[in-house]
Amino acid sequence: MWFLCVFYHRLLDYRRPEVESLAELFGAFGDDSAAITNRSLQWELPENHHPDSPFHFVSLPSEEIAANIARRSLLVKGIYELWGQGINYEELEAKIKEFPDERKSPYLAEDSTFRITVDSFGKVLSLKEQNERIHMLEYIPFKGRVNLRKPDHKFWLMETDEYDLNNGLPPVAQRTIFFGREVGAADRKLLPTYQLKSRTYIGPTAMDAEIAFLMANQALARPGKLVYDPFVGTGSILIAAAHFGAMTMGADIDIRVVRDGRGPDCNVWSNFKQYGLPMPISLLRADNNLPPWRPGLEEVLDAIICDPPYGVRAGGRKSGGRKLLKGAVEPYTVPDDKRTDHIPSTAPYSLAECMHDLLDLAAQKLVMGGRLVFFYPVVREEGLTEGQFPTHECFTMIASCEQILSYRYSRYLLTMVKTARYTDEFAELASKKHLQFKENHAKWLEESTLHSAVFSPVEGTNGKGIDRDLKPKYRGKYV
Repeated sequence: MWFLCVFYHRLLDYRRPEVESLAELFGAFGDDSAAITNRSLQWELPENHHPDSPFHFVSLPSEEIAANIARRSLLVKGIYELWGQGINYEELEAKIKEFPDERKSPYLAEDSTFRITVDSFGKVLSLKEQNERIHMLEYIPFKGRVNLRKPDHKFWLMETDEYDLNNGLPPVAQRTIFFGREVGAADRKLLPTYQLKSRTYIGPTAMDAEIAFLMANQALARPGKLVYDPFVGTGSILIAAAHFGAMTMGADIDIRVVRDGRGPDCNVWSNFKQYGLPMPISLLRADNNLPPWRPGLEEVLDAIICDPPYGVRAGGRKSGGRKLLKGAVEPYTVPDDKRTDHIPSTAPYSLAECMHDLLDLAAQKLVMGGRLVFFYPVVREEGLTEGQFPTHECFTMIASCEQILSYRYSRYLLTMVKTARYTDEFAELASKKHLQFKENHAKWLEESTLHSAVFSPVEGTNGKGIDRDLKPKYRGKYV
């Protein structure tokens, strides 16, 4: 079945991958586990529409799946059964009349209520203009009563403007008008409920609520699944996973964050309590470089979601301290009377090393088909090919979504699926790839160099500025 999928005009790279993940979550591809990485939906664009347009056609198996996707998605505004479209209202009328009566009549019955909403993209319609457009639909034989608050059926009339009238929006070469029945719509109360400004305990790297929920969707978080964040911080990502019913578990190298917070009523646990969410199974003081898992413990996690430290807001740290790692001092044992308040020494932890440890951890602990979802930073003026992303023999990448943070750098949300079991042979191949990856990215992946690339003066050593037109620029803070 083909539906009209209307997106919000933000985070453009994330839109289709999120719908694809939710389609997987709600069973759009059936129970066949074969070729799990090749599963994808059929998409089409309306005629004369740019790929960045909010209007897309998508094929889904049923209305139920379409409604479930729309209700859970962060970036889908609504999914609609399209009754007609045209470049003007005369053509729209002809298309609506051509739409099969047997598919229209159940929603036009006398014992039902309905509402028509007029929306537009690229311009604002006054209330008078909206009413005029509703009256132009008098040829549709509605027999039920109008109910603006809780109608049985919701209909939408959506209009785009011409290309030459757009201002900072994806180009549309021709005016298009859509009319359809709403199958499902987004939950607009979700983000205001979880916004950071009202959260009890946050830190300088706390993940934005919308991005955290997108990551949880990419990881297929749902009841009965165990989600782990090895860089948990103040728990923003785990809160999103817990909202969708997943069991959660986290770790952080800073014991003051996971144990103390800012007091008994302002810590990671209080964030979960604030929203009435199930508490994490455990929060560990643990080092991603020296994971605490017992030997032989494999394939226990359904998803790993994280935002690794990459040295812009906060640098990565690992256990040991500079003197210990250099061999200047011998390893020591903390006396029993000082263990309660002891804060272990740490040393800088490069992003290249962090990526290797993260992929190795995920390869060992994720179940087959489990997902690894994490952010990866990119210096934009250097250009990027997919081969520059970290890889592992046990994983297949299914999505890479760019979020532009500044003219200097951006970050990609990478989604990987475990497609092969961890073996000693794969571990050896991963170590070799890590060395090659580290050498190829030594310019900025190592300690402090990414930070320098981001915050150094705009003019480079060759006297030329950055190419700021790497991607189309649109209106909106989060586009």
